[in-house]
Amino acid sequence: QLQLVESGGGLVKPGGSLRLSCEASGSAFRRYAVAWFRQTPGKEREFVTGIKMGNTYYADSVKGRFTMTRDNAQSTVALQMNSLTPDDTAVYYCAASQTVITSRIRSPDAYNFWGQGTQVSVSS
Repeated sequence: QLQLVESGGGLVKPGGSLRLSCEASGSAFRRYAVAWFRQTPGKEREFVTGIKMGNTYYADSVKGRFTMTRDNAQSTVALQMNSLTPDDTAVYYCAASQTVITSRIRSPDAYNFWGQGTQVSVSS
């Protein structure tokens, strides 16, 4: 079992930055693929970025602005978000899976462990 806890959300002005963290508790964190998703009311959960086997994947909408990093020793992942726009406003979720295959890394259905989410709001 793996428990995930996100932190770092908040309100930021357009063009600003935020750093989200996701701390995992449980064994063998290094064996898990980990991803960030986001969701706004009435919309499906959207893939943001993920790390599997040392490879990092990004949604086109965040490429060049967001950076995901991983620290297996601390069982944490981080999401550095720069040049934020109002379109980035959402609840951000950390997710993990031991069994997700690369071709499905962008699918929320492929992940069986989720955090509770943290709100990110971008507004002037």
